[in-house]
Amino acid sequence: MSRIGKQPVTIPSGVTVTVGKDNVVTVKGPKGELKESIDRDIVVEVKDGQILISRPTDQIRHRAMHGLYRSLLSNVVKGVTEGYVRKLELIGVGFKAANQGNMLDLALGYSHNIIFEIPKELKVATEQLKGQNPIITLEGIDKQLIGAVAAKVRSLRKPEPYKGKGVRYVGEVVRKKAGKAAGK
Repeated sequence: MSRIGKQPVTIPSGVTVTVGKDNVVTVKGPKGELKESIDRDIVVEVKDGQILISRPTDQIRHRAMHGLYRSLLSNVVKGVTEGYVRKLELIGVGFKAANQGNMLDLALGYSHNIIFEIPKELKVATEQLKGQNPIITLEGIDKQLIGAVAAKVRSLRKPEPYKGKGVRYVGEVVRKKAGKAAGK
């Protein structure tokens, strides 16, 4: 059996989990409601405050999905109870970030500012303290959506390997290359 798949997902107090038709799992919690559709071969049961995931056979396909859906359900439960936060940092001279509602205005060294619309399911905040790099904070309950939006914002100006300028995740380490070798 899958080491991850056989571990039950504990349901915290204040969270309700229902398995609907077509294997759609609905999780409601204090922060909101999320739905996750599970493959029809994987069996999901809710017992004694836990979500149990089992597979019918030991086929490669079933083994692969067993751990996957357990992790996805765990992420959904954590999302509706605690939520997820992703922080991005802008490193470079003149790089700025500002937001009005869910519109993110980025100055990333191009000839024009980039206006980026954040999905309404997420909250965005920007902070720019004197002497520090601007920081963009994304908050929400859907881990997949936060990761996708953060990756899209990062792709607007990826960190380059010589000076490290660009948009990066807070705590991300960029390996720098040696510059051009000096003359004789």
